Amino acid sequence: MAQSKVMVIPARRQIGNTIKSSEKPKLRVAAYCRVSTDSDEQATSYDAQIEHYTEYISKNPEWQLAGIFADDGISGTNTKKRTEFNRMIDECMAGNIDMIITKSISRFARNTLDCLKFIRQLKDKNIPVYFEKESINTMDAKGEVLLTIMASLAQQESQSMSQNIKLGLQYRYQQGHVQVNHNHFLGYTKDADGKLIIDPEQAETVKRIYREYMEGYSMDKIAAGLMADGILTGAGKTKWWTSTINKILRNEKYIGDALLQKTYTTDFLSKTRIKNNGTVPQYYVEGNHDAIIPKEIFMQVQEELVRRRVIHTSANGCKRSYSSNHCFSQLIFCGECKEMFRRIHWNNRGCKSIVWRCESRLQNTGIACRARTVNEELLQDIILKAINEMILDKSGYMKMLQENIATVIRNDASASTDDIDAKLLELQKELLQKANNRDDYDSIAEEIFQLRELKSKSETDSVIRDEKLARITELCDFLKEQPSGITDFDESLVRRLLQKIMVFDDHFTVEFKSGVSVDIKG
Repeated sequence: MAQSKVMVIPARRQIGNTIKSSEKPKLRVAAYCRVSTDSDEQATSYDAQIEHYTEYISKNPEWQLAGIFADDGISGTNTKKRTEFNRMIDECMAGNIDMIITKSISRFARNTLDCLKFIRQLKDKNIPVYFEKESINTMDAKGEVLLTIMASLAQQESQSMSQNIKLGLQYRYQQGHVQVNHNHFLGYTKDADGKLIIDPEQAETVKRIYREYMEGYSMDKIAAGLMADGILTGAGKTKWWTSTINKILRNEKYIGDALLQKTYTTDFLSKTRIKNNGTVPQYYVEGNHDAIIPKEIFMQVQEELVRRRVIHTSANGCKRSYSSNHCFSQLIFCGECKEMFRRIHWNNRGCKSIVWRCESRLQNTGIACRARTVNEELLQDIILKAINEMILDKSGYMKMLQENIATVIRNDASASTDDIDAKLLELQKELLQKANNRDDYDSIAEEIFQLRELKSKSETDSVIRDEKLARITELCDFLKEQPSGITDFDESLVRRLLQKIMVFDDHFTVEFKSGVSVDIKG
């Protein structure tokens, strides 16, 4: 077989450019700008970058401005929340941008993986990225190698900055400096010095939430009432959620205190924040700002929050949750099987009425119960009779209430928290000293935890005592104010004064929150 001959035809040397400058398409160039924070200084930098690139691109006759994409006050470690950055990439993928210019790698991304991912994505579309500060063009042969090194350094810088910020925050926490976003914090605003001050109008809303909760309202009903009255949330929204009410009821800032570092960042790249369950230190600052809610009321609410989780457990283990649908809900109990009574709309041979029946008679609780069905009107009458009996025998019941007061005071064994506070302060100083010296502080930390638990128990005991005394005093004041018996049934009075109603075959036992019981036949 004869060997093939190959003849090379040399290229013709072109003299000058065959494409007229008017026919040569201009390169569509976009610029990306970003500043790290929303401070005034950085905002100036942000505006300067936009002005710089607009002028820079416009001066090049071969370039055409394809847009300035700028993210203001967004972190560079993660691209998920960088709206303009993502829009720029979409425009590139759509074929609307030929080249990107940015100040530096750290402006583009401080996450090495993200940086390389987008650079390669753009490279596949033949779109270069030019970094001014590093003089790197991603289409150059050495571009990606240099980029990998520089991006890693940028990521390391970001990690170092993140660590410095963490240490700075911890130092401020140790000094008791509290930072609160007052724009979403109902009840407070800030003065010229940046300190929390009470917003009188919003404070009334906070007080209302606490008051209604202690009066027996559910979180759902509180939220519905606020929306019905057109009251706005701390964020200025018209919609109230039960979760919002729950957070307000649990927030220690309403008593003037502040628990710092409730959450912490696990990864500086993803910015993931999780609840702090003791993984990192927390700092409790007392008396940081003026209180809206008295401490004793706040502690009562915390007790009530715990109580309402499970209001009653049946003999068969079935748990009854809290309800505020009616003033008698969770108040009426069976004298025979100790189960709760439930409200029923009764239709007996065409005669409609509202009755209360033992849960054991309505469903299988594992208990055979023969408790009677009680008409709601009868229950109302029983309450009136019980209250009027105390009014008619004021002197006897007032004496009984005074004895209850003496019993509560005599049985109070709660320790003063002053000594505990002094010891905690001493240990706190020792802990900080050891932590700064990188010494072992586990034993001190454990002692602090134990003392805080002791303090919490002492405060809880004190609140329970004050609550008992308040209930006794409330009933005393009520009896003093009544010149004669009452004739009208009052739901709010039931919620305020009554603890429990026991139903028996021939009588009712009405128990008041003050510790007084009255037996009524019926």
